[in-house]
Amino acid sequence: MNFFHDVKNRMKKLLYKIKWLNRTNERHAEECAAYRRMEIYMQDEKLELMKNARIPKALWKIGMPTMVGMLVASLYTLVDAYYVGGLGTSAVGAVSVSFPIGQIVIGLGALFGSGAASYIARLFGESNYEEANKTASTALFLSLAVGVILIILALIFLDPLLIMLGATETILPYARKYASIYIAGSIFNFFTVTVSNTITAEGATRYSMIAQITGGVVNLILAPIMIYSLKWGIRGAAVATLISMAISFLLYARYIVVKVGTLRFHIKYVIFDKKIFKGILSVGIPVFVFQLLASMAIALTNTAASRYGDNAVAAMGIVTRILALGFGVIYGFLRGFQPIAGYNYGARKFDRLKEALRVSIRWTTWFSIISAVLLLLFAPQIMALFSQDKEVIMTGSYALRIGAIPFITYGFVLVYAMLFLALGKTIEGAIFTFSRQGVFFIPLILLLPRFLGIKGIMYAQPVADILTFVLCLFFSMKINKMLNNEVEE
Repeated sequence: MNFFHDVKNRMKKLLYKIKWLNRTNERHAEECAAYRRMEIYMQDEKLELMKNARIPKALWKIGMPTMVGMLVASLYTLVDAYYVGGLGTSAVGAVSVSFPIGQIVIGLGALFGSGAASYIARLFGESNYEEANKTASTALFLSLAVGVILIILALIFLDPLLIMLGATETILPYARKYASIYIAGSIFNFFTVTVSNTITAEGATRYSMIAQITGGVVNLILAPIMIYSLKWGIRGAAVATLISMAISFLLYARYIVVKVGTLRFHIKYVIFDKKIFKGILSVGIPVFVFQLLASMAIALTNTAASRYGDNAVAAMGIVTRILALGFGVIYGFLRGFQPIAGYNYGARKFDRLKEALRVSIRWTTWFSIISAVLLLLFAPQIMALFSQDKEVIMTGSYALRIGAIPFITYGFVLVYAMLFLALGKTIEGAIFTFSRQGVFFIPLILLLPRFLGIKGIMYAQPVADILTFVLCLFFSMKINKMLNNEVEE
């Protein structure tokens, strides 16, 4: 009996040791896996671009895909306007009054995505990858929750919303058909905008570009088929846009599920942490307010133009989208500049940050100048692409040429606006946000039409842009002085 009892005790001790060794090996394996992940992060090509590559090369490789992606995203409404033009001026006006809704969706996605991207870029610079995963996941799931709530509210109050955005009695039936479908499908856009902004922080701009281009091409192909071949009219334009957004959504979802990048999105990483919320919202709120004010500016423009009939609403809507296209190209490129600036600021590589600033200003300013010249020279031909109505073409051409003049300043202003946000300078970023389409534009759009009629509507945004440029000059001197001091130290 003693023998068996002794064997039993020895077996228990052996099993205990085996379990202890297994647990130890599991912990060791987890530590090794974490270390390997850390090495992968540090060796990642995209992070290497932000860290050591020549600045022009880094900006080109990271910025160009985001620029193309934003170009395609901006083309969505232009494609709709182009094909809807055959349905008449009221249908074009319907797309125009629905445009601010898309801007608000982009703004809310950017509230979480762009805010998270800026914070994540700085976390990468500090090699804090665990916090980066928590930030990315928290931003994504919060964005979806907010998106669902707002979509439900927008559909409930659809007619009052469209009237507030400038829909006339003749435009409203078309706008209702288009916007009801577009708003319902916006949950895809909440997801894609948030994820595309977030993964930009790790330099995954090429994948983002592919996802957005794929959706854009689908929209380009489906829109004429659904509008004219299937005879769905303006509903067909909305359905084509919804399907294209769903395609982009599936590609971004694949990025997350297959774990293509270094960031990990999972509900288990969602955390209500004050520091993470501050990191996201300190940059995200100014970006969202900027988009919200942009939507308000469009709505106020549409409302002011509605006093002069559907032709004026259609003309100003087309002009707004054309200028927004150029704005989106610059903004898209600077989404690539933002992680480079944030990373090198977090890593205290101020010489690289200054060089990125100089190159970005030079490239975007040249683009702005070339774009402005083309708009000045070919305004009637550009307007004729979207409408056959002579009054729409005439009114739009005049407004487009006026808007082209201050477009020259867009590159300079946007570079510094993105720089402040990338560095987490929320006060300066907020001032830029509130000024262009808030402090300057709102009083102008309310006052100038009283004295200048429809021309007052056309001059409001250009004058606001010039005033914003003057303000930007003042703040640029301040930030340049700060960076020079950091380099000297």
